[in-house]
Amino acid sequence: MSQVVEVRGVRLGEGAPKICVPLIGRTQEELQEEAELLRKIDLDLVEWRVDHYAAVDSVEAVLAELGELRERLGEVPLLFTFRSAREGGARALAADDYIRLNRAAVASGLVDAIDIELFSGDDVVRELAAEARGRGVVTFVSNHDFDKTPPQEELEARLRRARELGGDVPKIAVMPRDPGDVLALLTATYRVSLDGTGPVITMSMAETGAVSRIAGGAFGSALTFGAAKHASAPGQLAAPQLRGILNALYGG
Repeated sequence: MSQVVEVRGVRLGEGAPKICVPLIGRTQEELQEEAELLRKIDLDLVEWRVDHYAAVDSVEAVLAELGELRERLGEVPLLFTFRSAREGGARALAADDYIRLNRAAVASGLVDAIDIELFSGDDVVRELAAEARGRGVVTFVSNHDFDKTPPQEELEARLRRARELGGDVPKIAVMPRDPGDVLALLTATYRVSLDGTGPVITMSMAETGAVSRIAGGAFGSALTFGAAKHASAPGQLAAPQLRGILNALYGG
């Protein structure tokens, strides 16, 4: 597998870590306001955190909003994410509804990548990843722990498992209890990146883990998340501030 995964021209795994900024509006009006704000920010990808959207129970409403966002974002790559409550998201969704929502997003032709939660079940991950690949949609297979940081060996195992199940880009985010947890996350990132099987995305959350959002690229993390109007996870830096730091580190 190539070390680089391309999402609408953005090459993950090449050069400096890319910056993804989330949209977390609850209403059409809030999303449109956020999307307009993002047009003024130097970013690489946009993530629609659809679990925050009040009308997420209606696939038709989600697809209509996707069409609006696609038009407003132009050629900026769009990552579609329903983050479940069990992994720190805004709400829960039944398994069948989760699958149906992601399938509809993939089939719409309006998204460039989707996020599939690793613990959705092996069969679910395999099927969604295969369906996405068949339509040219990149898959981020993710895991989030807002309570703790698993041991380094477990972090490595989860990242590799995400790849084995068909994920193009394994992603993991964890909550550190001390600086040692941040080191475990960065070490796992580095060790998995040595596999040479493609890019990974990792981050340690909150203030203690903020260094991972800045320096993760040195250990092999291909992307970091920055906030525009509101952060979607603890420890996210403002996107313009993050761009300045990355430019200083990587000579942008």
